[in-house]
Parts: sequence; C-alpha cells; structure tokens
Amino acid sequence: MKNSDIKALSADELKEKIVSETEALRKVKFAHQVSALENPMKIKETKKLIARLKTELTGKESQQ
Repeated sequence: MKNSDIKALSADELKEKIVSETEALRKVKFAHQVSALENPMKIKETKKLIARLKTELTGKESQQ
C-alpha cells in the first residue's frame, strides 16, 4: 500500500486497516514458526505497513 493510498483513508478506515493488518501479521508470524515461509520479508513489510498506518492515524487525530 502506497503512502498516497494511506493518506486518502479516513480515521475509521485506518483503524480497521490496522486491526486487519495486525491480525495478518499474527498469522504470518505463526505460519513462520510452524514452517519456513516462502518470503520471510513479508513479516518486515507488514510491520512497516502497520507503523505507517499508525503514524497517519496519529496525524489525523491530532488535526481534529
């Protein structure tokens, strides 16, 4: 997800996306513990996406 896409989301959409991505991260981490992932960089990418979403959410909430 690009930063321009993230900036276009509303605060509620950002919260929903954070919840869904956190759930996806938990599933990917569990799958990686059970057996090796085909692309272990997926964990790092998901963490970075969650951080960008949280940063944008904080920015939107501070503007209100």
